[in-house]
Amino acid sequence: MFNFLARRFISSIISVIGATIAIFVLIQFHNDPRELFVPDSGYGISHEQWEALGDRLGLNDPLWKQYVDWVGRTLRGDLGVSLARDRAVTELLRGKVGATVQLAIGSWVFAIGLGIPMGVLAAVKRGSGWDYFGRGLAIVGQAAPPFVTALVAIWIFAVWLEWLPAGGRSPEFDWKEYLLPCMALGWGAAASLMRLTRSSMLEVLDSEYIRLARAKGVNWNWVIYKHALRNALIVPVTSALLTFSGWLNGALVVEIVFSWPGIGYEALYRAVNDNDFPLLLGTVFIFILIYLVFATIADIAYTIIDPRVRLGDSTE
Repeated sequence: MFNFLARRFISSIISVIGATIAIFVLIQFHNDPRELFVPDSGYGISHEQWEALGDRLGLNDPLWKQYVDWVGRTLRGDLGVSLARDRAVTELLRGKVGATVQLAIGSWVFAIGLGIPMGVLAAVKRGSGWDYFGRGLAIVGQAAPPFVTALVAIWIFAVWLEWLPAGGRSPEFDWKEYLLPCMALGWGAAASLMRLTRSSMLEVLDSEYIRLARAKGVNWNWVIYKHALRNALIVPVTSALLTFSGWLNGALVVEIVFSWPGIGYEALYRAVNDNDFPLLLGTVFIFILIYLVFATIADIAYTIIDPRVRLGDSTE
């Protein structure tokens, strides 16, 4: 266990350094962040003021020094100050994380609750109407982009039937506000989980030990849920955990369509539009950490689901 965690920690540090360097370099190809402080007319700031602003923001330093300074501040928990909003990046992200976490949890529950049971049912009832129905749902879910699913759901449930609100999130919890965003975000993942679970279950159900258990007279339901499902869950669990980490990073399209005040729309989208590089770097850094944490959890979950998997032999 210790060796596995040590290797994972080292590879995570390398991943963080590589990703942040890439983002740091790519930002340099965009407009100069100092243009945020220049009036639309292009006048009103002298060359001396331009250089003084660069000194204050650290933009006149060599690129390597800018990166080293940013790493040093980040290790102290300081992700910088947003240029466009003149507020600490950590404060901005902290204020939006809650909405994104709630949306991610709701969508994840929807995806797990629909995808895995439908995959098991489609595999057990192979070739039946349930199988074709589940595969049909999966095809539609994977083919339709989230923004299309979101717009169709709004038209049906908010405009036509008038059952649910079209978007927004009020300070007080209202479960109706979560149904459409969670469905739009989770349907594609549910479709993917359904197909992965079905294919894994079919492979396991055709294995020798399953045939032996059935020949010995073991109850069919016990065979399905105790033996087959447990061994078929490795791939779906990996997909589910990494999907959840992606949603915690901000479901940008769904948040925009439903005016959801999450980290994807309020932080990442506006940071790119404003060329707000401290906010963009801080957001990407948080995204990377979330993804690496859930990738590690997925590796550890393998040993819980299937004892035959050993951490020392897991693929990095």
